[in-house]
Amino acid sequence: MIEPVWGPVHRDIVDLLADHPADVPAVVDHLTKLQDMLVRLPPLEASCPLADFNRLYLTITSSVLDGLYDDRFVDPVFLSRLDVEFAARYFDAMRLWTDSSPGTPKAWSCLFERMQGPDARPLPSAAAGVNAHINFDLPFALVTTFDHLESEPVDGSDQHHDYLEINNIFADKIPGLRRGYLERWQLLIDMLNGDIDDWYQGELVEYTRDVAWRNAQKIWRCRHDPDARECERTRLDDNAAALGRLLLSPLGAFLQ
Repeated sequence: MIEPVWGPVHRDIVDLLADHPADVPAVVDHLTKLQDMLVRLPPLEASCPLADFNRLYLTITSSVLDGLYDDRFVDPVFLSRLDVEFAARYFDAMRLWTDSSPGTPKAWSCLFERMQGPDARPLPSAAAGVNAHINFDLPFALVTTFDHLESEPVDGSDQHHDYLEINNIFADKIPGLRRGYLERWQLLIDMLNGDIDDWYQGELVEYTRDVAWRNAQKIWRCRHDPDARECERTRLDDNAAALGRLLLSPLGAFLQ
């Protein structure tokens, strides 16, 4: 008998993914329920690789929702739509993997494959998920969002301002998130390093999200050309998958 993709929580995850969240509160609700399911999967040596990413994603998305409630953003309609489109690509990748579809993005497959082992450390697992979601999903989520709103990705616009404001949320949350993946002895080394680890990881997120914005602008210009768009999709998927495999390799364990 073939083991279900998601083990003992397969039916629960299938039922959750059957619903498509339509706003940011629904996205947070989905991520919260998904986290509860993922931590019930049979554990590997250390932790569930996808749960390690999902926890980070839930924290950032919850902070975005708080920002929407607090009028933190200039164009909340744009940011809300982007959040929903962004999450949809993550959930779509999970649906494809659940169906054993060859269409599952390679950027996500390299992380999903680790659900059965070998063990991957928590911080590299979270980083591999961030890599897939930002380097592959985010440019296309931006394009879909701007197309829906009949706008376009312009540097210096209100939408670009709000997009960059998310970098500040990452910068605020990264220190606590990163330390949450460390063991006690690693926390001691982290303390001795001071703020340098938080600084360079914040800089890395800012750089990666800027590249995603540039890629979205490139895709936007060829959005009506199916061949060119598919070429960009393949390029971004291949590049993100290569980085994901590196992060999940023994070399990536140095992140921990």
